[in-house]
Amino acid sequence: MTKIKSWVWLRQIGFMLSGMLLVLWMYITPVAGQDAVKTLRVATEPTFPPFEMQSDKTGELEGFDIDLMNAVAKEVGYLVQFDSLPFDGIIPALQSGTIDAAISGITITAERARSIGFSSPYFKAGLAIAVREDNTTIKNFDDLKGKRIAVQIGTTGSKEAANIPGARIVTFDGAPSALQELVNGKVDAVVNDYPVTLYAIKTAGLRRIKIVGELVTEEYYGIAFPSNSPAIRDINFGLYKIVENGIYEGIFQKWFNNKPQQLPLIAPALVGAKADVSGITTGGGTRDTVFNLLLRRLPQGALVTLLLTAFSVFFGLIGGTLVAMGLISKNKILQWILRIYVEFFRGTPMLVQLFIIYFGLPGLFKEIGLQWSLERFPAAIIALSLNVAAYLAEIIRGGIQSIDPGQWEACQSLGMNSLETMKEVIFPQAFRRILPPLGNEFITLIKDTSLTAVIGFNELFRQGQLIVATTYQAFEVYIAVALVYLALTVLSSVMFKNIENFMDPIKRGKNKAKTA
Repeated sequence: MTKIKSWVWLRQIGFMLSGMLLVLWMYITPVAGQDAVKTLRVATEPTFPPFEMQSDKTGELEGFDIDLMNAVAKEVGYLVQFDSLPFDGIIPALQSGTIDAAISGITITAERARSIGFSSPYFKAGLAIAVREDNTTIKNFDDLKGKRIAVQIGTTGSKEAANIPGARIVTFDGAPSALQELVNGKVDAVVNDYPVTLYAIKTAGLRRIKIVGELVTEEYYGIAFPSNSPAIRDINFGLYKIVENGIYEGIFQKWFNNKPQQLPLIAPALVGAKADVSGITTGGGTRDTVFNLLLRRLPQGALVTLLLTAFSVFFGLIGGTLVAMGLISKNKILQWILRIYVEFFRGTPMLVQLFIIYFGLPGLFKEIGLQWSLERFPAAIIALSLNVAAYLAEIIRGGIQSIDPGQWEACQSLGMNSLETMKEVIFPQAFRRILPPLGNEFITLIKDTSLTAVIGFNELFRQGQLIVATTYQAFEVYIAVALVYLALTVLSSVMFKNIENFMDPIKRGKNKAKTA
């Protein structure tokens, strides 16, 4: 009987394995008749309306670039699979071959063409200066000298702004964040692609913003590919076909309500330019230049990261201690309020908290007629400290409640009040117990400070992004950034371990005995 049950059990396992293998085989084997269809993995950043964005109704990608890519692919028998990527990650993804192409309002430049390939131009664009409606001093690019300018990282707008004498540049991951910075009055102007800025003002409902100048730079957008990609020729033929049969004009009319301009076969920026084929020079600079940039910028970013971490832990420890005292108090209303605070900051992403404090609150105050805003440093400290305090409150509460309640009674019998008991007896013991999780929180915060890059803060990770945006050496730069983070966390771990040993009375007694 046992043998029969074992055989039935083995047969069931065999059927399960066979089914799994069949599903796997069906998944990796193309269906008959579909082997001729080529799938093109195309990266895009869906925060660049009207070129690419998410539909409010369906949540699907839509925009001029999306329609264009689908029309071109259909002409040459390709199947398009869109992947969303941040703009500054598109070129590294092309270089690594993780995507087949990219369309995201990417300007064709000789510098970029040294590391990736481009199709023929599909759109002519320029840069625009956007300012607040009440600004009467900025009318053209010459007026931007010494001004605060917001740009999107890795764009031609950021490079043009960097050439303005005395300009203080703030970089953001997307154009909407840069424009929101202008709405909140934290910068004087935004330099961005003209059609995107115009769409944001006229169609997306961005208020109190106007365009005061346009820089005619003969910029042309192209579909980007890995170097020497065989798909470039097919896509170029597809572009030619949709221009010839009128599909391109229809797409242009749909999104811009205008007739398209004549497009050259080769972007003017590439005429006479030489793409790099040696493997030594990439993105307009040598590896020695990248190394020098790392030596100059990463220490600055590491210092900012440490300052953010130290300030946030300091204020977080004070706030966490006060919250922990409130949580163990007998005041039920206070406990209820503080519990909501702790659950909110532990239950929501720190990235969202940063956006609420830096972008959301100033925008809300301006909506109700109050002129109030925060600079990046205090906004980052406040957001990080509030988040850290919520975690430390639970750590400190647990440490305090782990002390034997009999010690409270003993202190009371000696005539000590609650404050003296906490200060002299309970908290010193609890602090030794919370040191390990406090060290973990400090190390975690060192890494979490990288999130402040989204509000334009030039900490360690943002410095790496800025270097990649100009050199396109993603692997070398991000490995260097990772090693700096590793060094900071290891040093912090050693520091907290030494503090822990110093505060341990048993180990301290042994060390004194050895010294004696």
